[in-house]
Amino acid sequence: MSALTGTGALARLVLRRDRVRLAIWVLGAPLLGYAPAESVVGIYPDESARVGYATTSASSLVARAFNGPIAGTDLGAVVVAETYVTLALIFALLSTFAVVRHTRQNEETGRAELLGASVVGRYALLTAALLVVVAANVAAAALLAAGLAAAGLPLAGSLVAAGAIGGVGVAFTGVAAVTAQLSVTSRGANALAAAVVGVAFLLRAAGDVLGDQTDGGLRVVSAWPSWLSPLGWGNQVRAYVDDRWWVLALPVALLLAAVAAAYALAERRDIGAGLVAPRRGPANAPAGLLSPAGLAWRLQRGALLGWAVGVAVLGFSMGIAADEFNAMIEENPAAAEAIAAMGGGVDLVDAYLAAMLGLFALTIGAYVVQAMLRVRGDESDGVLEAVLATGVSRGRWLGTQVAAAALGALALVLLAGLTTGLGHGLVAGDPVGRAVDLGGAALLRLPALLVVVGVVTALFGLLPRWSVALSWTALLVFLLLGQLGAVLELPQAALNLSPYTHVPSVPAVEATALPLVVLTAVAVALHAAGAAAFRHRDVPS
Repeated sequence: MSALTGTGALARLVLRRDRVRLAIWVLGAPLLGYAPAESVVGIYPDESARVGYATTSASSLVARAFNGPIAGTDLGAVVVAETYVTLALIFALLSTFAVVRHTRQNEETGRAELLGASVVGRYALLTAALLVVVAANVAAAALLAAGLAAAGLPLAGSLVAAGAIGGVGVAFTGVAAVTAQLSVTSRGANALAAAVVGVAFLLRAAGDVLGDQTDGGLRVVSAWPSWLSPLGWGNQVRAYVDDRWWVLALPVALLLAAVAAAYALAERRDIGAGLVAPRRGPANAPAGLLSPAGLAWRLQRGALLGWAVGVAVLGFSMGIAADEFNAMIEENPAAAEAIAAMGGGVDLVDAYLAAMLGLFALTIGAYVVQAMLRVRGDESDGVLEAVLATGVSRGRWLGTQVAAAALGALALVLLAGLTTGLGHGLVAGDPVGRAVDLGGAALLRLPALLVVVGVVTALFGLLPRWSVALSWTALLVFLLLGQLGAVLELPQAALNLSPYTHVPSVPAVEATALPLVVLTAVAVALHAAGAAAFRHRDVPS
């Protein structure tokens, strides 16, 4: 029997288990490419508008850090500058989560040991996961290229741009293969992979900030740190301008090296064990862990702290960039119209700040979904049965999880408003006043986040087996409708499906109470439906 015996059968099992997740990922890729590209085509239709964008982007250190280097004034180059980092991060994280789910999580749950009792080679489980995830990246990249081309961009450049984004996913597929060998838990393996993604982002940002402006200030050539980052490699293909195909060999090389390292590490450990020993906890647990609330806080605090750091840094940066943004679009009526549509109002700086707060609320929705789906994880892993065997009722346990997610969302959205206001206030000369104003404006986004909590609760209670996939799908729909619906002029009936649509775009417009009251009522109704269904179904289900 070879070390790869059974790989094909295990790959089919991976496809069977992840058929919904993979379908959402692969089929959603062209939409994620087409919608922003179509929007950019409308905002920057002529050369003069693109020259203004390129000049401002090349000279703005904030734009370089968060959007990457501008490669020129071609329409495709503007699309890449606006979309590459976001899409690359999505592909990277989806790839790492998928690999860890079908390797380390299988060992953690005992599934790998059960499979290993059959005719399965030592490397078959890891290889099957890698094959499926790499194939998903290739398929998603191919459809993404089709989406970019459908938006009117050149086919050759679209293939290179999509290949660069898919290459990021391929590179981090290899990274996750290694982290799955190091940590004894799937959560730890995901955390290590996410840390590598974070370091890659910082290296890319440093290289782009330190880069040089060329071609009369219309182009940025990245410094050497970008070449140390898989996220930086995608920018170096310079899609739609130079189309440097050879750079796409770098993520493939990293994948091969990482897979070889993962195989070598797998030889040095037992099934279920990790090469990094888990840290021993204290001998005596604090009294707070005896309550559901204390346990929920203990389990959520690490993720909440990580999100808080990211939100604070991004909020402060976006606040500082407000005046740069105003200078960038003051001579571009199409861009001004798009921002006004996203943020509301006529004052472009306030519209920009409102749009940023809306984007933060959408992003924090991902934290809410992540936090709430722990309830499904606890049920699937058998933890919930042990908890309910004590004096804790179903309603109390679920209510505690909902409260923890809602309070976390409250803290993050408030932090986003305060830091954005502080950054803008330092530039405008009124840091305290702007921080207070935007902190209050950010809190108005909380009812929309409570609806997201309610949606996940309802899905958990009514459709537990489908709750994970449907929860993330709902958030993706809200993201597309909330950020791109107005720009793409979708029907109002479609826009109304997103709770974010109904939040007043303060500070660009005046606050109104009725939509917030209605959203809160909808959130309560969804929670009640989910809680009632949970009380009357089997556990686990």
